[in-house]
Amino acid sequence: MTLAEGFEGKEYDAGHVSPSACPACAVAPSAERLAQLAAPTQARLMLSLPSAHCAACMSTVENGLEGLPGVLSARVNLTLRRVSVDAESHVTAEDLIPVLAGLGFEAHELDPGLLSATETDRQGRDLLMRLGVAGFAMMNVMLLSVAVWSGASDATRDLFHWISAGIALPTVAFAGQPFFKSAWASLRVGRLGMDVPISLAIILASSISLYETIHSGLHAYFDAAVMLTFFLLAGRYLDHRTRAVARSAAEELAALEVPRALRLRDGEEETVTISALAVGDIVRVRPGGRMPVDGVVTEGSSEVDRSLLTGESLPAQAGPGTQVAAGEINLTGPLLVRVVAAGRDSSLHRMADLVAVAESAKTQYTSLAESASRAYSPLVHVLSFGAFGYWLWATGDLRYAINISAAVLIITCPCALGLAVPAVVTAASGKLFRKGLLIKDGTALERLAEVDCVVFDKTGTLTLGTPTPTNLADLPDAALAVAAGLAAASSHPLAMALAKAASPALITDLREVPGYGVEGLWQGQPVRLGRAEWVGAAPADQTATYLAVAGQTHAVLFADRLRPGVETAVAAMKAAGLRLMLLSGDAEAPVAEMAGRLGISEWASGRLPAEKVASLTRLQDQGHKVLMIGDGLNDTAALALAHVSISPASALDAARTASDIVLLGQDMAPVADALRIAKQSTRRIRENFALSAAYNVIAVPLALVGLATPLLAALAMSVSSITVSLNALRLR
Repeated sequence: MTLAEGFEGKEYDAGHVSPSACPACAVAPSAERLAQLAAPTQARLMLSLPSAHCAACMSTVENGLEGLPGVLSARVNLTLRRVSVDAESHVTAEDLIPVLAGLGFEAHELDPGLLSATETDRQGRDLLMRLGVAGFAMMNVMLLSVAVWSGASDATRDLFHWISAGIALPTVAFAGQPFFKSAWASLRVGRLGMDVPISLAIILASSISLYETIHSGLHAYFDAAVMLTFFLLAGRYLDHRTRAVARSAAEELAALEVPRALRLRDGEEETVTISALAVGDIVRVRPGGRMPVDGVVTEGSSEVDRSLLTGESLPAQAGPGTQVAAGEINLTGPLLVRVVAAGRDSSLHRMADLVAVAESAKTQYTSLAESASRAYSPLVHVLSFGAFGYWLWATGDLRYAINISAAVLIITCPCALGLAVPAVVTAASGKLFRKGLLIKDGTALERLAEVDCVVFDKTGTLTLGTPTPTNLADLPDAALAVAAGLAAASSHPLAMALAKAASPALITDLREVPGYGVEGLWQGQPVRLGRAEWVGAAPADQTATYLAVAGQTHAVLFADRLRPGVETAVAAMKAAGLRLMLLSGDAEAPVAEMAGRLGISEWASGRLPAEKVASLTRLQDQGHKVLMIGDGLNDTAALALAHVSISPASALDAARTASDIVLLGQDMAPVADALRIAKQSTRRIRENFALSAAYNVIAVPLALVGLATPLLAALAMSVSSITVSLNALRLR
């Protein structure tokens, strides 16, 4: 008996949240639990939970799974929408998925071995730690500097300088490492990146200050060195926060592959890894299971859900001779499948390769700040070394020449330039987040402002992806109750929607006929619900299931509910002069109906993932900047390839990872706002560049003629950075 069978008949309330334990108890397992975790029979299972979104979901899933025999622990990661389960070796994902379905959560098994070992944002934490150290040191060094400025002299001044050195030098050496490492990496390949002048400015300010302190000089600029480091780290952390920290979509796709399969050999079943399968092997796929391989059905009859791969909302009938692909879900009956391709040769893995290629192409896009720095960095060095050479020749004073050279480097330090983009993106990201959009990539807004063509997916994007009965009021009450009673015995998406929409009648002798529907007895009469030809009904022109009862047939019609705000967003895009297209893997009739309803003149149905990629490639070859909006596995490669991409939060993990922007709610209207705000953001970025240039036009000549000390240069640089940040905040 499987776990799912052992828990049949139990009710799971997805909305119920049991009282949680104290935080310490939740983090620190008991000694008994630790002993269980150390047991050699333990297995680690990872499942994707696309519909988990809140703390109640987390508690429901964890409590529901931890109550099962053999499950040692369950931990939900809401950010990645996954649950990690430690269980005894006999527990499998196939046991847990039906239980999660009973709790109200769709689940897909992931292969932990194909995901990165760590899920923490180490770089962000590292930058934040260094920023905190620099900020704390800056405050202390500034206090000592105030004492010197207030009149401290001779031995007292020297003492304060030495204390400042003791604080500042270790701080700069530690907090400045991100810049030093980046600068060294640039110099090793013969390139002057933005971090080269930054590192030189920090090192020169610190070195001059130490030299002045050793020789009892009047001025030391440790405060300038630490202040410079602090503001630069602030800019670097802002930049990091705007960039995606999610895993590669290619990894997510690869992890969706079923890691194990049931192979038939000499009439006996054996569980083997996918890598152990060979072409020609026969595998058994049970109802509710995902196809582990590409292959051909040799025995059995069922329906398969291809929505993850093709976007087709209706299941397809499968029987002997039907081709199936890895990742498709077997719905109603057991199938025997002859392996045609497995593992790296499967269609799912080839799709992952498509995504990887598209992602690498997108990374070739450089931000405006990076482009500007290519010309800016060499100019900074020329000015600094030119000032050093001139003043050494003019005065013969090495110390004075080095001071002016350092002041020029600091005053021209590209801190404001480095903040120009992150400050705007952070302000715009906050504004869009309040509207329901999460910006994942630092250059997404720049690219969104360039868009002139928008490509939509249909199912799950323009619609909510859930079929809804539309003509229940036209059916007799008795027929509707019979239909609901039959539907309750099936896992077909249309049957599940019908079962939720009406009160069921009592049906006996229920039997599901794989690939056709459900039949049983109502008041001693045979009744059927399923395909038109099976129940003897004439097929309708739209999505429907058919009922045969008391010698009559009835059609229950379905429509996918339009996502809120879609009509508003599409109208705003058309008003802005954007070219709109609808590319869907769904059938022709519903796609045509949707395109006509929204006024989208360019549309195509039955599009496979590679065909969507080909369509986007043609558009981009024609010079279009394409915004792709999609949610399915079949959209992932296109999302990664597009100039910029958006996916709803309800999308598959891989689609959300491949996209640049995530729509957090159901309302599509904020997408039109994002296009408008992106154009505003680009204007603010260009204004920041202009402010930075104006600052340099005024400040650099003062430094070149010797009117700015390194400390004044650091203060001027700080003022320019604050000005850029305030201009960015106008977006809010």
